[in-house]
Amino acid sequence: MMGMNALITFLLSLTWQDVVDVLLCSYIVFRLYILFRGTAVLRVLVGILLLVIVQRCTTFVGLVLTSWAIQGITAAAALIIIVVFRNEIRSILQARNLTAILWGSPVKERRAPITTIVESLRELAHKRCGALLVFPGNNDLSDITHGGEPVDCHISRDTMISVFWPGNPLHDGAAVIQDGRISRAGVVLPVSNRGDLPSCYGTRHRAALGLAERTDALVIAVSEERGSITAAVEGHLVDITDDTHLSRMLEQHLNRTSPSHDEPLRERRRLIAAACASFVLVCITWFSFTRGTDIFMALDIPLEYINRDPLLDIVDASANSVRLHVGGSGSLVKSLSPEQVHVQIDLRNASPGLNTFSISTEQIKLPPGIFVKKIEPASVDVILDVIVQKRLPVQADWVGKLPHRLVIQECTLEPADLLIEGPQQILADTTTLYTEKIPVDTIEQSGTITVPVVLPPSLRLVSGSDRVTVHFTVQSRDTSQEY
Repeated sequence: MMGMNALITFLLSLTWQDVVDVLLCSYIVFRLYILFRGTAVLRVLVGILLLVIVQRCTTFVGLVLTSWAIQGITAAAALIIIVVFRNEIRSILQARNLTAILWGSPVKERRAPITTIVESLRELAHKRCGALLVFPGNNDLSDITHGGEPVDCHISRDTMISVFWPGNPLHDGAAVIQDGRISRAGVVLPVSNRGDLPSCYGTRHRAALGLAERTDALVIAVSEERGSITAAVEGHLVDITDDTHLSRMLEQHLNRTSPSHDEPLRERRRLIAAACASFVLVCITWFSFTRGTDIFMALDIPLEYINRDPLLDIVDASANSVRLHVGGSGSLVKSLSPEQVHVQIDLRNASPGLNTFSISTEQIKLPPGIFVKKIEPASVDVILDVIVQKRLPVQADWVGKLPHRLVIQECTLEPADLLIEGPQQILADTTTLYTEKIPVDTIEQSGTITVPVVLPPSLRLVSGSDRVTVHFTVQSRDTSQEY
């Protein structure tokens, strides 16, 4: 009963952000499995996942050094995937459009890397190397084709050129492309007996046509005499005009081929199992990050005032910041920075004079998974005053000592006064504005200078510039009257 109550309490504590977070990450993990299954990349990703699990376990039991070492190895392994398996990642992403990457349930990787095949065939044609590629359809080829050697290698430009290079014993036969790999090479195909073929078509083209007449396979032939590419499909020979034509033909054939009768059901079960495993894995990871062993830390967060009446201004406050004692999962708390936390005081209903505001959790914005344990202080006093305007005279603030026998005879400022606004109480106690300090030690003759005006805190200039021009007249002192 207590376990059921705990489960209900946990479910009620979930927010919509938590649900979206788990579902989105689950789908990303599932799509990674779909894209990279059957490749070495997926096996390395599984290894990294095991390292992450071990790292979390070592952190939980307090093995600090071991956890740190595994964390470094995991980070390095992520870079290794990108560097070592860049060709595999590129071939997978290039063979699909954006929709196929983000959506859909593709069958087991039957798609050959079309771009690589087209580029390889074009290079073979350019080098006048004869080649014969077979892309099986739904018909069984075992009773029609003969010989050949099992290869089972990844399709790449170098592999294709190596298989059909004249010095290779297998170059005269056909290479069978299945499940995106070269399964066999040196395969002997049945030869067509048609007598209406042009004389430019040799034995290689007749073999391609012979298989296309008996099965639904697509056969691509490269002529070593003419350097041309020809496709045999549905009992006909089609000359390939350009790479786009060849790519479209391969795409249509691979889309038309379908798996065996039982394959869709087995594939569907595998996908459902992978989706469930992705969801469970993400749930465990999410729980360990957000509901794991809680740790606490203290943050000093400045107060933010919102919804202030434009006719009121803040004169004083009992505190400019609050100390928050926050807690949560160790990973979340360690990654928390003060910029992610905000404490806002709503001044919508404030009035002139002293206002006291209580600080509660509703006024604190925190990242998901972080909670507040204690707030210091629990309230803040804010003094507000009405904003008024007042014109104040400006006076030059001289500093230092004039050279001997010199005196400032006259000094005028332009403008002589400025229109200032601010809290009524502060403006009532302010009678004069002063410029910044003006040193007189180096003054030797009359002149003009422009200096800024120093505004007291909470006061603002209504319009115009905060700089004034000081005109001063200097003359020699009459030393005869000193004695």
